[in-house]
Amino acid sequence: MAEDMLFFGESKNIEYKVAVPDKSTKYMKTVVAFANGIGGRIVFGIDDKTLEVVGMDPENIFKTMDSITNAISDACEPRIRPEVTLQTIGDKTVIVVEILPGAMRPYYIKAKGMAEGTYVRVSGTTRPVEGYMLKELILEGQNRYYDSEPCNGMSVTEAEIGKLCKSMKKIALDNTWQDSEKAKIKEVTKNTLISWGILAEENRKVVPTNAFALLTGTMRMQPVIQCGVFKGTDRACFVDRREFEGSVQEQAGAAFQYVLEKINIGMKIQGIYRQDVYELPVDSVRELIANAVAHRSYLEPGSIQVAIFDDRLEVTSPGMLLNNVSIQKMKEGYSKPRNPAIARAFAYMKIIENWGTGIPRIFRECREYGLPEPELIDFDGDFRVNLYRKAKGEFGVNGRATQTHQTIQTHQTTQRGSLELTEDDKTILGILYDKPAMTQKEYALELGWTVDRVKYYLRKMKTRQMIIRVGSSHNGHWEVTADKEEWQKERPEGNGQYKND
Repeated sequence: MAEDMLFFGESKNIEYKVAVPDKSTKYMKTVVAFANGIGGRIVFGIDDKTLEVVGMDPENIFKTMDSITNAISDACEPRIRPEVTLQTIGDKTVIVVEILPGAMRPYYIKAKGMAEGTYVRVSGTTRPVEGYMLKELILEGQNRYYDSEPCNGMSVTEAEIGKLCKSMKKIALDNTWQDSEKAKIKEVTKNTLISWGILAEENRKVVPTNAFALLTGTMRMQPVIQCGVFKGTDRACFVDRREFEGSVQEQAGAAFQYVLEKINIGMKIQGIYRQDVYELPVDSVRELIANAVAHRSYLEPGSIQVAIFDDRLEVTSPGMLLNNVSIQKMKEGYSKPRNPAIARAFAYMKIIENWGTGIPRIFRECREYGLPEPELIDFDGDFRVNLYRKAKGEFGVNGRATQTHQTIQTHQTTQRGSLELTEDDKTILGILYDKPAMTQKEYALELGWTVDRVKYYLRKMKTRQMIIRVGSSHNGHWEVTADKEEWQKERPEGNGQYKND
């Protein structure tokens, strides 16, 4: 252990003791906590408050090392074998006890039993494990996953299985734009769901797993995603809040749309045209929310929280990082899914990319946007990612100032007679006028846009009171109420040739 690393202060993986306590239980809690987490070191001979190197008695130091090794071996279950070494600092010698992350979790103090003697490390402190976390440690130690476990008290019919299969393929097709890629999307069958862990076989009978319940929104205590907008940079003042229910894939989509509605819009110049651009990379926002859904701990009763502050987008998911997963490894593309069944389903539906690619791509897209580097935080049993927005008053994308949705709405109200419409505004109004009864997906295919982009412009035109919906969302049609002379000025020509990307 490098000498300079001894003096960072107590953290998630290092703890100091002035001397070896008479009762080994005073440090044995930390030993099992390290084994249940990412490992760590206990350094005897350093004051934990001042970081002063006190050192150990040199005459008895080897006897002390043996006693530490024996105490850990005897007190812990399963057995933990520490690596105990000496390190000299100046004229003082300290004992460094290294505990590696264990594969046979949970580790606990034998005398206390599993329920009372299991500890974890949270934010530099050792804490008794909570019930849900103990269950997760047990599953992890047995190489099992909560989402692939049979859902207690739940049965499934062939019709319900077929409905999920059909729904998943539809989402996959909706999220794929090239015909050549659409052709590669295979049917989802019952056997597919079994191989992914969404269904399981018990006593020659097919039963739903927790993943099936989460993907169909039928979990007895179905989790939700909480979204909110805050004034300033802390949680003192709510501006708006929403809570999204339903299947986990529906929740992810709704939370994503919520963020798009609340963040600022800039613009970029492409050729002679101006196009609206969100202040945050849209694909990164989508990936961030989808990752939170796919990788959260569903044993923990908390909710995913998506919070928008003046300076950042903050996504928090319940559950600390898994064994052998670190923030540095995540930045380098390492991934260990907590819920592989849900992750496989999300990957098939094109909601997330291949495992391990999301975080590096988010960092790359933020650099390309000229944004600060995202912040990854593992704290208090939760995991959080912050995407930082440009400071208020800074120029937006491509050197143009950003606008909020409220600014656009105010501009519409005060200057109704002289709207400044972008080329995309005119394009969407044109296709709505010519083909008012098409679906959002059909508009996207016609324009060569994404469905999210179509949804954004439909909301934008509704906010400006330039279009209205007549009839239901499924059987109705759009009516353009804006003055035709306003939006047809310099409108793209060409009988249905709307594509302008």
